[in-house]
Amino acid sequence: MKPFYLTTAIDYANGSPHLGHAYEKILADVIARTQRLLGHEVRFVTGLDEHGQKVQQGAEREGISPQARCDGIAEEFKSLLKSLNVHPDDYIRTTEERHKKVVCHLLTDLYERGEIYQAEYKGFYSTRAEQFLQEKDKVDGKWPEIYGEVTEITEKNYFFKLGKYQDWLIEHIRTNPTFIAPDYRQNQVLEFLKEPLNDLCISRPKERLSWGIPLPFDANFVTYVWFDALVNYVTAAGFGHKSEFERFWPADLHVIGKDILAPPHAVYWPIMLKAANLSLPKQILAHGWWTSSGAKMSKSTGETVNPLELVEQYGSDAFRYFVMREMTVGRDAEFSLERFESRYRTDLGNDLGNLLSRLLHMLERYCGGLVPETPVRGKPEENLSLLWEETKDRVMNDFSGYRFNQALDHLFGFFRSINKYADERSPWKLAKSDKAEDQQYLQTSLATMVEALRLGNVFLAPVMPEVHYAINERLGLPSCLAWKQELDWGDRLVGKKLGQKTILFPRD
Repeated sequence: MKPFYLTTAIDYANGSPHLGHAYEKILADVIARTQRLLGHEVRFVTGLDEHGQKVQQGAEREGISPQARCDGIAEEFKSLLKSLNVHPDDYIRTTEERHKKVVCHLLTDLYERGEIYQAEYKGFYSTRAEQFLQEKDKVDGKWPEIYGEVTEITEKNYFFKLGKYQDWLIEHIRTNPTFIAPDYRQNQVLEFLKEPLNDLCISRPKERLSWGIPLPFDANFVTYVWFDALVNYVTAAGFGHKSEFERFWPADLHVIGKDILAPPHAVYWPIMLKAANLSLPKQILAHGWWTSSGAKMSKSTGETVNPLELVEQYGSDAFRYFVMREMTVGRDAEFSLERFESRYRTDLGNDLGNLLSRLLHMLERYCGGLVPETPVRGKPEENLSLLWEETKDRVMNDFSGYRFNQALDHLFGFFRSINKYADERSPWKLAKSDKAEDQQYLQTSLATMVEALRLGNVFLAPVMPEVHYAINERLGLPSCLAWKQELDWGDRLVGKKLGQKTILFPRD
């Protein structure tokens, strides 16, 4: 079976990582871990986009070389991944020789086949966005703030025949309704494609920008940053090495932010692949922005959250849980420290952490730490096991459909139900009774809670891998490697000696 090939957008080396970067990498990591738990081999790739005018200007301001600046930023992003417990199989940097070779190969091929030509251009240019603009890009007669300073320039450049493939792309999107997800993003791309596509300027003169990959057919120009950056996806799949590339390509999923869906990923990239006679990715998943009081959180607006500070204080799993629980993939989500701390106290501290702690405490106190058998069963036990069957199906479907916030809602609803079951059975009261039946129900209640916790913990593995491991360690189990064998209710832990109680989510 072909491995599941998963990529993120490669981050731009013009600033330090922020909440948006952290979320995208966690989202992709959760998808990668989910696919592995479903039994698939996975190749998960992320990296750094290092060329372009903003990188060159930033290096000039700092009095260092562009490469030195990129090296420093690369270490920041790699440190972020490590702190978030995100583990890509490859970290690609666009200054690597392997990538430059692929870019030059594709450019040469397209140029020799007449897909790239030279022409003079007169128009508007945004340094911030590093792209040429048209009058239609204005809003109410003004350039939107996202473009920063816009200047009018005239220069010779090389152009890629983007417009030639417009009708083909529209037809591809319409006949492949899952190509762009969520589905309403597909409609946005089709709306964008109602306007005629201009051919894409894929070069910048060296006199204006020297920090880039030189065009292989004209050394006076460097490659436009988007034509360079997007190619990383085929570079990391092993382009140029036939057997490796055929094994991984096409990508199963590109995970990106909604701001770079159209035109870069949903227009430029598919057309570049089509022109190069390469297969298209199977799906592009566009996620939303994190906002604060309704405004996008970004470096340019000054509204940022340093994820490393929250991770250092609360741990990576709590942070991973929060961003996956709060954001519906594709929609924007509001961030606040109050909301984060509320999730930490209620969902994690009360619903899950307290459940594990009091269960282990009762087992030690009433059963010497050994998991008892289930000598009798009543309606509460039947209801909880039936609820698990419903929860299991819902969570599996939601994980498969990238509806992670819904999956976690169902899962933590199940954890709350275990706590409610404990309150209903009240094993601490049963332990005080001399009745044989009550002693049997004491054993049943503790065994039932252990099994329910074991099952619920299986689904924590992709989102909260360290917490999943900590719980399984207390249950005397290794980390879950495949969901298929772990999701059926049974008496897996009867007779096992469990660990001492622990505090998963400490509070100040």
